[in-house]
Amino acid sequence: MVRRDALWWAAVVLLAVPGMLRPGLAQTGRAVTAPVDPAAAEVLAFEREVEAAIVRGDVAFMERACAPTFTFSHGDGWTTGGDPFRIDNREQWLAVVKAAPYASRELDRVRVEMHGDVAITYGRYVARMKSGDPERQQFDLWFERVYARRDGRWQYLSHRTVDGPHFSRVK
Repeated sequence: MVRRDALWWAAVVLLAVPGMLRPGLAQTGRAVTAPVDPAAAEVLAFEREVEAAIVRGDVAFMERACAPTFTFSHGDGWTTGGDPFRIDNREQWLAVVKAAPYASRELDRVRVEMHGDVAITYGRYVARMKSGDPERQQFDLWFERVYARRDGRWQYLSHRTVDGPHFSRVK
């Protein structure tokens, strides 16, 4: 009878608190989710700072944020056995940031998976370029990122596009 009671209580809790199946998170809708775990909250705050720095073209911030071994894999071609569109190392990505090509980069539906001093985030961002072909100026993509806490602060290790980019015409 103890086993059945435990299962019953587990079902009650899961039905009463829908966000509990998402480790470290409580769903709050379309926007970046509000984490329950303080470390997950730190990671999401850091991720928002990174996005803002990219839009500002803030190379000094990104030099501190990106690990020496940082990589940014653009495009999802690798998911079907092909190659990514491009892979930037730290220096190449900092050159992109310095050029400040983005008008905006908004995070959406981001989740955090904590592993001690390592965090994996996955979600979507919607970006708009300052200029270029109107057919390719706005896009969204789904990503997975890896961060590590080093010397008391989070560092950005890797970005990998897992779906996209998907372009939409700027109106």
